[in-house]
Amino acid sequence: MQKKLLLALALSCAGYQAHAAGDVIAGKAAFAKCASCHQVGRSARGVFGPQLNGIVGRPAGATKDFKYSAAMMNSRIVWSEASLRAFLKSPNDVVPENKMRFFGIGNDRQIDDLLAYLSQYK
Repeated sequence: MQKKLLLALALSCAGYQAHAAGDVIAGKAAFAKCASCHQVGRSARGVFGPQLNGIVGRPAGATKDFKYSAAMMNSRIVWSEASLRAFLKSPNDVVPENKMRFFGIGNDRQIDDLLAYLSQYK
């Protein structure tokens, strides 16, 4: 009985890790919501929003090719998966008065996928 319980626990943890890791292909599709303002990849640059290469670990407002709002510049956020997750869910709750006009993503799986997609662009 105890072995079955441990096996069930291990399998549920493995499933959670796979969910938390996200799916890069699904993340590319999720990025379509972002692509009208943001770019990623070798030739990415700031347009209506900053380019998102290397976003994890980067201080908010740090790219040189985009003019950020005062709110973003003064936020003192260093983007981590947790801070990006919160921002993607509700941008104005994380950085009030920022320039990004996006209502957020309410689907946790879609955020996991989007973060997996973005993490491949260092």
